[in-house]
Amino acid sequence: MAHDAHAKNHPYHLVDPSPWPFWGSMSALWLAAMALLYMHPEMLGAGAAPGVQSIGAWKLVAGFIPVLLVMALWWRDVVREGEYGGHHTPVVQIGLRYGMALFIASEVMFFVAFFWAFFDASLFPKAGIGGVWPPADIQTFDAFDLPLLNTLILLLSGCTVTWAHHELIEGNRSKVLQALGITVLLGLFFTSLQAYEYSHAAFGFSQNIYSSTFYMATGFHGFHVIVGTIFLAVCWYRVWLGHFKPDHHFGFEAAAWYWHFVDVVWLFLFVCIYWWGA
Repeated sequence: MAHDAHAKNHPYHLVDPSPWPFWGSMSALWLAAMALLYMHPEMLGAGAAPGVQSIGAWKLVAGFIPVLLVMALWWRDVVREGEYGGHHTPVVQIGLRYGMALFIASEVMFFVAFFWAFFDASLFPKAGIGGVWPPADIQTFDAFDLPLLNTLILLLSGCTVTWAHHELIEGNRSKVLQALGITVLLGLFFTSLQAYEYSHAAFGFSQNIYSSTFYMATGFHGFHVIVGTIFLAVCWYRVWLGHFKPDHHFGFEAAAWYWHFVDVVWLFLFVCIYWWGA
């Protein structure tokens, strides 16, 4: 009778108490503190500043480690809930889809802010940059050189991740691994080319409004490509473990949605900033 009283008679998932929201908050606070120390080594006092400054970027590494650890452990629990606990019922999956859609919508607004800043400065050039766009001291990139190659790479990766999705629906595990592997490699290739492009840029981040908006928009997109590549690499590993089924694979769908979002943002960056803006 006690078992029947506590039996689950609904399709929803009432999440068990978890330590990860608390530890996630604490690790984010730690990361913020390490970032502040990196940017302002004098905040602990003038005497401690040389020692703090000598640690260099390792302060940021020390800040990121707890964040990444919490993320890995938290998502491990979510995977267990869906794969082994049976908690991700069709009703729960609808909620997960809404959540991912709203997350991507928030990411769209994140990039809208950078595009707003870019168009405000380019459509109405201020006197501080000579009233012209691009500023006279900026040597822009050729849009039809590396940027075009990166565009083709991302468009191809969008095709391969869609290929992987169709093979997953058909139950062809080996083809899914092949298509996802190609997508991950294309993501790594894109990041490598963007790093090469940055290393050969003729302007620095703080030179003027052009350089600041350029690096903020393309740099944050590059960060999203790195996150998406990791996301897809984790999905590749889960396919190899046999987690995803033709009718139960929202984790993969979320990664594919995110990757297509990254593709679309890059098309706007290429047309607006690399081509028109130059």
